[in-house]
Amino acid sequence: MAKILVYNNSTNRMETYYKGEREAMPYNTNQTLLVREFRGSSGSSTLWTDRNTMRAWNSQRYIYGKPIDVGFAFRRTWEGSHGTQSQHYAGTAFDVGQRMTQSERNALYNSAVNSKVWSYVEPQTYTPTWVHFDKRYGTPACSTGGYPLISRGSRGVYVLIAQDDLNTLGYTTGGLDGIYGDKTRDAVLAYQRKAGLTADGIVGCNTWRALQNAVVGTGRTSTTID
Repeated sequence: MAKILVYNNSTNRMETYYKGEREAMPYNTNQTLLVREFRGSSGSSTLWTDRNTMRAWNSQRYIYGKPIDVGFAFRRTWEGSHGTQSQHYAGTAFDVGQRMTQSERNALYNSAVNSKVWSYVEPQTYTPTWVHFDKRYGTPACSTGGYPLISRGSRGVYVLIAQDDLNTLGYTTGGLDGIYGDKTRDAVLAYQRKAGLTADGIVGCNTWRALQNAVVGTGRTSTTID
């Protein structure tokens, strides 16, 4: 049984679901994306995504008209295996088609580009044996791209990443709920002071870089929470 946190982009609220591995993801239609497929190789009992990502998947699956083989979707930062600001850690990205033929992958790639439902479809030169698409949101805090700036009052999957990072590093946020409240701000301030960053309680470019570099692939710690 997985605990699944979903940010509803329409209501700006976090929602919680409990689903079995063979059940469909929240907001998924026609059983085209099961929890175990979204999970991939993640060993976490808690997963997260947002409503817009699930709706984009529904549209892509309908347009493509055939099952889509999912290799990777969700990972937590401390599980690693992706870049420092990967959308997989946000639960908004899919790496698919690893078991498809090259011609099938080409057709899926073209379908994803032409569907216009994704924020980003990675060029095939970067993904020769799979297809990557994601539904990221917000303006990147760094000019080179990545996660958006978050601060007190923010909600969503990017807040979940920051909370997960902070808790794993020993800076308690009081929970893993995707809501940037006072306790999360206090944890950010404490981390910024310790890391020699500007202590403003805002997770911007430099704080994101420091957090992600410190946590990616380190594994679960005694202070990581679900």
